[in-house]
Amino acid sequence: MRFLEEIILTLDEYEALRLADLEGKNHNEASKFMGISRPTFTRLIERARRKLADGIINGKLITIEGGNYKMASMRRFRCYTCNHVWELPHGTGRPSSCPSCGSNAIHRAEEDRGHSRGGGTGRGPGGSDSRR
Repeated sequence: MRFLEEIILTLDEYEALRLADLEGKNHNEASKFMGISRPTFTRLIERARRKLADGIINGKLITIEGGNYKMASMRRFRCYTCNHVWELPHGTGRPSSCPSCGSNAIHRAEEDRGHSRGGGTGRGPGGSDSRR
């Protein structure tokens, strides 16, 4: 791998790809989530897609870097059957059922999804006290 040409994808470019192409957010939603203007988001996503395409098509090493971020220590889940919300530490795997009612209709709580930009001032359970 040390002989491959390298493409550096910034964390902001990575986040733009995640929001638009993985989460399916439109440019207005994604720009608000990232705290940037819509035109800035559009430039960011276009640059990220161009870099990613170059890396895949031309067999280049894709590196993601830039910024200091802290990961939240806990993940929050919600049961869609009984609306129970609970937390589990990162690294423990996804729960198979709700601890309250046993339903398997569980998902990451909306307020716990995604990343935020800004040098470590990320969102997580409980708002700005938890940092990603």
